[in-house]
Amino acid sequence: MFFKFYHFIFVLLLVSTAVIGINAQSDTFGDPGRKPKDDLPKNVKETIAKGRIDREKKDYEDLINRGEEAAKLSEELEKSFAINNRLTPEDEKKLDRLEKTLKKIRNELGGDKDDEVEKLSSTQNALKSLQSYTSNLVEELKKTTRYSVSATAIQISNAILKIVQFIRLGKNSLLQ
Repeated sequence: MFFKFYHFIFVLLLVSTAVIGINAQSDTFGDPGRKPKDDLPKNVKETIAKGRIDREKKDYEDLINRGEEAAKLSEELEKSFAINNRLTPEDEKKLDRLEKTLKKIRNELGGDKDDEVEKLSSTQNALKSLQSYTSNLVEELKKTTRYSVSATAIQISNAILKIVQFIRLGKNSLLQ
């Protein structure tokens, strides 16, 4: 009798384990009335693809526009420094906007922070380098497609960010 009881418990546990295993393999978490993405009608798939393509085009255009904005800001900063021989509070705001724009560009390109330090001697040289690098960045961005990632553009954006940091931190000691 004692043996039959353990035998019964063992069989019950074995059947329970099998039922749990079978249920775990079924898709109980998904919406049972919803078709998988592969079973969507052709026109829905095309609409989704067109939306993705339009989004990618817009993202690429935004990237180019940000690059052109960075070039414009760096040009304005260089001209202002040439006239005033210092950075005005308005120029500092432009410098902040330039830095934010460059970080967005670098992030969209898939880049990350770089520890390389740019060697600069003065704010004036830094602003000239800034202008040169931003124009190179715009050229590099225009060479790419929305499907490619440019390591050169990432390196240039990192170099520009270092120049911006130099201008922000080094301007007080160099101009006064």
